[in-house]
Amino acid sequence: MRRVIILVAVLVASIALAGAPASAAAKPIPVPYNFLPSAIFGGTPNANAPGTNDWSCKPTAEHPRPVVLVHGTAGNRSTNWRTYGPLLKNNGYCVFALTYGTLPGAPYPVKALGGFGDMRASAEQLRVFVDQVRTATGAGQVDFVGHSQGTLMPDYYVKFLGGAPFVHSYISLAPLWHGTNVKPLPVVAKLMGFDVDKVPFCTACGQFDPQSAFMKQIRAGGPAVPGVNYVNIVTKNDELVRPYTSGIEEGMTNIVVQDYCKRDHADHFEIAADRNATLHVLNALDPAHPRPLTCTLTLPFVGP
Repeated sequence: MRRVIILVAVLVASIALAGAPASAAAKPIPVPYNFLPSAIFGGTPNANAPGTNDWSCKPTAEHPRPVVLVHGTAGNRSTNWRTYGPLLKNNGYCVFALTYGTLPGAPYPVKALGGFGDMRASAEQLRVFVDQVRTATGAGQVDFVGHSQGTLMPDYYVKFLGGAPFVHSYISLAPLWHGTNVKPLPVVAKLMGFDVDKVPFCTACGQFDPQSAFMKQIRAGGPAVPGVNYVNIVTKNDELVRPYTSGIEEGMTNIVVQDYCKRDHADHFEIAADRNATLHVLNALDPAHPRPLTCTLTLPFVGP
């Protein structure tokens, strides 16, 4: 009788476990592929993007390096990464994102947005954050996925703040290695007598000028740092990085999304949510297991 009771108990427990729903952590997080609607309606500006900043996450043997997401100007850890937070988490990565370069004393929600400050100071904030990620995860290196300013500012960390040994892959969406000729703020600053490297309210905006002291510092000797794997993903429809070829740099892997998908009309914003670009990012992070490239019709701002 005792054996029968034990067997019945084991059977009941097995059935209960088999029928139990999967944990929330194991359930895939929805991945949106439309940048502007997701950024505006996806959540509060001072929240974490879905899938990001789980400080208990430990990298796996398949994906041993945490991914650090670096937003663009006027973005933050939430609005910029509604696609890549869940996408990378669903694919088994530990994913982290910071907000940097905020305006001190600004009212909410402006104070929740970043990328306004001097990129040198922002790079120092990134250095601290990477150290925190490495300490929490036990990883020796991280991978970067950046968008817009988040493709340029981290190079100051890598090149001048000792970050090179701690960064394996440096993947850029809409990069501007040569600066950009779309520069209304620098022009206004010059008319008002301000130095292009000291534009009020958005120092980083002036630093995008190809002739700024910051750009000259980054480009001296070439922006690529030996030992770091740089991958640039650019779109011909970029309205803020002009010419779009500013994102193409010698000594780096350069990908133009329209070379693989002529129906991809992603602009500077949508490139951070573009389904076609996500495949290039996943392949850059894990080249040993390449995903087949597909071609999805994509519109500016709103995606497929």
